[in-house]
Amino acid sequence: MELLRFTTAGSVDDGKSTLIGRLLYDSKSIFEDQLEAVEEASRSRGNEEVNLALLTDGLRAEREQGITIDVAYRYFATPKRKFIIADTPGHIQYTRNMVTGASTADLAIILIDSRNGVVEQTVRHTCIAVLLNIPHITVCVNKMDLIGFSEEKFGAIREAYLAMMQKIGAHAEVSFLPISAKYGDNVVKDSDQMPWHRGGTLMQLLESVPIGHKTGEEGEPLRLPVQYVIRPISDKFPDYRGYAGRLASGVLHVGERVRVLPSGMESHVKAIYQAAKTMEKAFAPESVSVLLEDDIDISRGDFIVSAGHAQPQVSQSLTMMCCWFNEQEMQLQKRYIVRNTVSESVGMVKSVDFRLDINNLEHIESVVSLKMNDIAQLTLRLAQPMVFDRYVENRTTGSLIMIDPDSFETVGAGMII
Repeated sequence: MELLRFTTAGSVDDGKSTLIGRLLYDSKSIFEDQLEAVEEASRSRGNEEVNLALLTDGLRAEREQGITIDVAYRYFATPKRKFIIADTPGHIQYTRNMVTGASTADLAIILIDSRNGVVEQTVRHTCIAVLLNIPHITVCVNKMDLIGFSEEKFGAIREAYLAMMQKIGAHAEVSFLPISAKYGDNVVKDSDQMPWHRGGTLMQLLESVPIGHKTGEEGEPLRLPVQYVIRPISDKFPDYRGYAGRLASGVLHVGERVRVLPSGMESHVKAIYQAAKTMEKAFAPESVSVLLEDDIDISRGDFIVSAGHAQPQVSQSLTMMCCWFNEQEMQLQKRYIVRNTVSESVGMVKSVDFRLDINNLEHIESVVSLKMNDIAQLTLRLAQPMVFDRYVENRTTGSLIMIDPDSFETVGAGMII
């Protein structure tokens, strides 16, 4: 079965957790004891009805405040597809959590409160979805029951959102749904309250939307970051030298001519192993061990790529869009650990090209530092050459994180331009 990863985003109290709870409840994807626990928790909190948001809000602070703080992952399946949901928080101070949850998504659900329309967090989360190259965006205009299921107000929100997307310069595929997560209108079942909407339900859309970023296909550029060199010293394997890693994209064949980067040395694939099983070819994202015909100096962080297809870039300098995660401000010329797939290098920020102003989508120049949740374009200088692709071409090899060498906290996430 196909697997669709999707994330929810939106401002505070737009109903993200309630929508996911409704999806799970109406698709009969929760157990009776889970529902009983939610019913009991709802009664103890003094709720007049079952609070489906409690299915995803698991932290004590989340239940007490009725908000989402951390990313919550939920899994369910229908006869047509399997799904992984990332329920992300709406508060401005938790924007970094939204970046984490959406980084692997094929689809983003942006919730809008029908009474408020497009707000600052709507713009912020849409910008992040576009930066993360999520191919499909579904705008769910929630709480339609509070505006009398008005087609006119729904149309006005739709036009305002499209105008904002045009200002961003986004090219993602956008669809719109009028819903009421609380009562289940247009979530799993069609709504009798909105006969003017003929676009189907959210569940129908989730089961039919094309899944982008398929990495294990013929013709995709081969990318195998080497994670570990297997060199057993034993009588059973006297000459075994395997290069183990997880395929980031493409298909690897026995006999294929490959190139090792950054050295540029070439060889042919002698054998492919998955544990004790031999394979004629391997698909991303499988983890394998590869034997080559020639003895080449290969270590952790090197890349095995196809010698005859598109090559990644190898450079000590790169430009990226960055979301700053840390409370401590980013500093120019400070050393950071830069990690891309399994390779690491020490690097520093040479310049901040511009910072994105979420309120008016303008580029602010002459910036020398970043605060938590800022989004900006940076130029990095690395101590050693790094192998990478552009993020729009490969989300695995085109992404990186920045780590503070003093605290070992992840301070920033980057999408390579």
